This record gives sequence, structure tokens and C-alpha cells, in this order.
Amino acid sequence: MHPLHFLPRLRFAQAALALAALAGCASTPPRPVPPSVAPAAVSPTIQPDSDAQALQLGFARWVDGFMASARAAGVDEATLHAAFDGVHYLPRVVELDRAQPEFTRTVWDYLDNTVSPQRIRLGQDKLLQVRAEADAAAARFGVPATILAAIWGMESNYGSNYGNIPTIDALATLGFEGRRADWARGQLMAALQILQNRDIDRAHMVGSWAGAMGQTQFLPSNFLAYAVDADGDGKRDIWGSMADVMASTANFLARSGWQADQPWGTEVQLPPGFDVARADSSVRQPSGQWAAEGVQTMDSTPLPMLPDAELLLPAGARGPAFLVGPNFRAILRYNNSTSYALGVSLLAQRLGNGPAVQAPWPRDLQALTRSQLQALQTALNARGFASGTPDGMMGPATREGIRSFQRSVGLPADGYPDVGLLDTLGVK
Repeated sequence: MHPLHFLPRLRFAQAALALAALAGCASTPPRPVPPSVAPAAVSPTIQPDSDAQALQLGFARWVDGFMASARAAGVDEATLHAAFDGVHYLPRVVELDRAQPEFTRTVWDYLDNTVSPQRIRLGQDKLLQVRAEADAAAARFGVPATILAAIWGMESNYGSNYGNIPTIDALATLGFEGRRADWARGQLMAALQILQNRDIDRAHMVGSWAGAMGQTQFLPSNFLAYAVDADGDGKRDIWGSMADVMASTANFLARSGWQADQPWGTEVQLPPGFDVARADSSVRQPSGQWAAEGVQTMDSTPLPMLPDAELLLPAGARGPAFLVGPNFRAILRYNNSTSYALGVSLLAQRLGNGPAVQAPWPRDLQALTRSQLQALQTALNARGFASGTPDGMMGPATREGIRSFQRSVGLPADGYPDVGLLDTLGVK
């Protein structure tokens, strides 16, 4: 199909669809249909400006080229037409992809929101409603129902809001825009395979602006790898079938290293004088060895049996400490964010009537902005404490650079960035 064949539809519908498709509306099972939007009425005397016209023509050509690649890869014509007849470029998706927020959140601010009393109460009610499906998935894959419910709660607030942006449109936009072109092309090809398999139709294949889909937000490639038809209807439906939602999420974790006989971890207290630099993902050992070093549970009961446990200090030496094992790392493979994995773990614990975090958070500490962290990285590098490229992003190199500097001035080497370090380094 020549790109100009569908260019007018793309151009005239762009403004209305971008606003409607990106509005955050709630979605509840079974299978919500995103709101239909008629093309915007445009006066024939009003011509689009040349930049907008060039962009739409470029997008149309990109789609045409992608369709040729997909056809060569074995995607059938019916699927290609279902996916791309009327496909839309979504400017807001590009804006969100390029956005890098200057302000970051502390882990306690994040947990205040994600493990709030309201979310705990709602989650306990929701878990009762899907108990049969969650228990069936737990029995089949060895992942507790509370963990599955916690991910459900974190990803879509228990199915109430998992996005209504058409996945094909979002991924085509990202592929054309180019910042993550190879990634987006791969995900778009996977989305076409899902359509061709008839697991879902295009109208119901909706999710976030970044292409994550359904009630527990699977990328298309993860859907192909892990989604499960648990209700036996011949389709893997993570939008409307709670049996499929729970089983697919459990399968993801099970195949990411979840150990059925182990907890995610536990909050612990460290002995006086403990070297906090050992709270690092590179330092793993049996929980018995940690116990021999004086690490204890908050209620002095024996530490859970974890063969390769690591210590986690998400707020530095002044905040709570956690001993975590393989199941915590499996959650990280679902979303590679320590705050996210801790949020899932703690929410699951609370859904099962377990304790909240007991040690106080250092709420007087302020999170560094990206600019401040970049200034910190620059100052550390200038003083010979290698912290990687100054990019305003926290990573292993920056953490090790902070630790080296902290040791040099007699501070606890927890690798945690705070405003006090900027002051010590003389950064204004």
C-alpha cells in the first residue's frame, strides 16, 4: 500500500485522536473498548503547515516500509491491514518518551503512595474477588497469590487503569521517532504476532504509551514469552480474563527465577559498627552467614533460609535494612527498579496481614535532582573517585564512587547520594 493512500486520515485525525487516546480513563474487565474518535473536521481551505505534512508523510513511509519487513517475516495480509489501516502518529507518546523529569522521589515517598492504607484495603478486597484465579496460578507456578495481587495493584491499581492507548499506534510512533527504533520495531513485530495468533484484536490491544499492555502491563515480547491461556478459551487475554492475568504474571516470575520455598526477604536490624558497604548486590551469602555477623530480624526470630541473600539499604545507612533473596531479584526482572521491587514485596506482605516497615525512614533527607546528581558525579570524577559518565542517573559506578569518597572522609560507606555529600564536596 502506498503511504499516500492513508496520509489524509493520519493528518486530519491526528489532533483529536492524540487527545482522546492519551486521556487517562479507567478500564475495568471484561475487555474495555477504548473510546472511538471520529476524524477531526478540517476546513478544506486550511492546509497543514509544511513541517506537519512532512512528518505525516515520513510516518506513512515508515509504516509502509515496516509493513514490507513484517510481510517478509511471515505476517499475513489480514493482520497487516487490521494493524495499520488507519494507524496514527501520536505526538504525546514522543513527548513522554523524551521526557526526563528533573525531580526524583525518595523511596519512602514512593512507598507512601504505592503501599498506602487505601491500596492495601482495596487489594485485600480485590484479592477476595479473584481468589480462585490467584490460588490456581499460585498452585501451578509456585508464586504466592499475594505477590500476584501486589503486582496487579502496582501495575494497574487492580485493573482500574491500565491505559487506553492503542499499542500498535504507540509502538509505530516510537519506531518512527527513532530514539529507541530497534527496540520499538521488535516490540511492534511481537504485537503483530499477537494479533495474528488471535489472542486479542486491535481494538482491545491497549495499554501504556510505552507499549506495555493489560492488567499487569506486559510488553508484547514478554506476552509472547510468558502469557498463559489459563481459562482454556484458546486465547491469552491479559486484558479481560483474570485467570489469564494471574497465570501469566505467575509464569513470568516463575521463569525469572522465583523459588517457591522461599520468601522475598525480610526487614532486618544491623549490629553496631556493621560495615554498610557490604550492603551491595555483589555481596551474596547464605542467611546463616549474615546471622553469624549479627544481622537479625526485627523480632529476633531466626532469619529466613535464603541460600544467596544480599543486604539492601534503599535509604542509606540511616534507613531501614532488608535481607533479600532470589525472589526479590525475580521481581526486579519484572521491573528493574529497587523501589518497585520493594513496593511489590511490602504490598504483598501487607495484603497477607504481615507487618509494615518498622524502622523509621530518614524523612529529613532530600532526594537529589538529576542536575544535582550530575554535579555530584562531576565533582567525584574531578577528585579521582570514578563515578562514570555524569548523566544524572544513579548506577553501580556512581554508587562505588560515592562509597570511595565516603571512606576517604570517614563517613559510612553506604553509597547513598544526599545533599550533605554535595556540601562536603563543596558543590554549590
